[in-house]
Formats: sequence, C-alpha cells, structure tokens
Amino acid sequence: MKLTPIEIERYKRHLVLRDVGGQGQQKLKAARVLVIGAGGLGSPVILYLAAAGVGTLGIIDDDRVSLSNLQRQVVHDTAHVGLAKVDSAKDMVARINPHVAVRTHDARLTAANALEILSEYDLVVDGSDNFATRYLVSDACFLATKPLVFGAVGPFDGYVTTFKPHEMGPDGKPWPTYRCLFPESPPPGSVANCAEVGVLGAVVGVIGTLQATEALKELLGIGETLAGRLMIYDALGQRFEQVKVAWDPDNPLSGTNRTIRDLSIHESAGDGAACSVERVEVAR
Repeated sequence: MKLTPIEIERYKRHLVLRDVGGQGQQKLKAARVLVIGAGGLGSPVILYLAAAGVGTLGIIDDDRVSLSNLQRQVVHDTAHVGLAKVDSAKDMVARINPHVAVRTHDARLTAANALEILSEYDLVVDGSDNFATRYLVSDACFLATKPLVFGAVGPFDGYVTTFKPHEMGPDGKPWPTYRCLFPESPPPGSVANCAEVGVLGAVVGVIGTLQATEALKELLGIGETLAGRLMIYDALGQRFEQVKVAWDPDNPLSGTNRTIRDLSIHESAGDGAACSVERVEVAR
C-alpha cells in the first residue's frame, strides 16, 4: 500500500527509523488488528495503534462509557458518557488519524462468534478484564493461528506477554499459550475485582502502551519478541522484571495429547471476576 503525501508527512518520524522506514509503514497501513476491550488497557492500545497508522482497527466491546471509567480509560471523554464504548473509541480514532479504518463490534466475544471475528484480522491484542474471556481469546487465537498480545493489571502492577504457539521457538518447541502460563482459572471469588480494590489509572496506561509496542513489533517483524517471556511491572517499586514461560507438553490446547480442538469448552463459561489478574511470584 503506497503512502500518500499527507501520510508521508504524518509518519515522518517512523519513516526515518531504520527498522521501520517506508516499507514498514506500508506494512502497518496494510495491517488489521483486533483490540478486545475498549477499556483501561484497550484505550492506550487503540490510541497508539491509530497514531502509528495501523490501517484497520477492530474494536470489540459490549459496554457503555460510564463516568467511573474516565479515571483510566483515556480513549473516552466526558461527552461520551452513556454511549457504546466501541462508538466512543471510533470517534476518538477519527480525531487522531482519519486514515485508519475502524470496524466496531458492539458485542461480547463468545465461543459462537470468536473464530468468525478473528478471521478478519492479522493480530489480536487482549485488553479484556476477566478470566473467562482471557482463556477464550487464547484458545481462539491458537485455533485461528493468530498472534496474541496479552496484558493484565492489578491495583499497582501489570503483566505483558505475547502468545504465538503456532510458531516454534529457538529450542524447536512451540511457543507457550496462556494455558501454559496459567493452567487453570482461580476459583470464583478468590480474586478481588478492581471495583473492590481499585486500580491506579496510570498503571493501566503503562501496560496498554507496552502492549501497543509489542503489537507494532510483531506487525513490523522487528526486535525480540516477548513470546516465552512474561514482563511484570511493579509500579510501587518502579521496576520491571521478567520470568521465562515454557511450552507445557501437558497443555490441553497445544500439548502432545490435545483435548481442546474447538471452543465448545467455553459455551457455558461465565464472565469471571472483572479487572482480575493472576499473581506471578518472582524470585528475588
């Protein structure tokens, strides 16, 4: 896809980057990215992918903008309170970059619609806020062979990684999936949600921005992937740490004796705890 003179002016800071340049910017213009959730994580993802010139952004969310969202969901503003989040986000993208096409999905991702929706995109960014959706997204991306950039937050911490188990790592084994990292969802009620414990808005911005960066790297084919590594951010200590994540051969999704071959396992799944995040202990 050729760049217009206006686009060349808009993206000139990318065009002078040795690892992006004209060819890289054309890749971004041709790319189709699905953002799951137009909330705290989805907001910076949508903003930065739009500003970067990703040609088509899909946004799926069935929620409406509320006043309490605005402390962290920066893709929305006061004037859009009460409107569908996908429509509010689309309006913001239009103001940021009119060259980006936005496909809105005012719906919840389910076992019935996930594979059809994912088929329209090259890469998925998960900004969902509950366990059930995270497992569904990971399983669907595996079945659809789509790379997935995952993020989650706690009150003062967050996690980012990339899942692309349809590709092999340098050890000749598949990259891990979400089920390799977290084999089972925690029992209902065992993890508090953000409405109960709160979340620092800027932390969500840090994690969402990291997700956007990883998405752009994957689309451009540059840098070192986060696949096989979980990045952990501690806002109170202001530090980043990493843990390695390996493919689990007993993983029911991508292991040697697979039992998950479709999304039927999710047909009766509940929503789970909102704004919930699994805890990963890091040895110090």
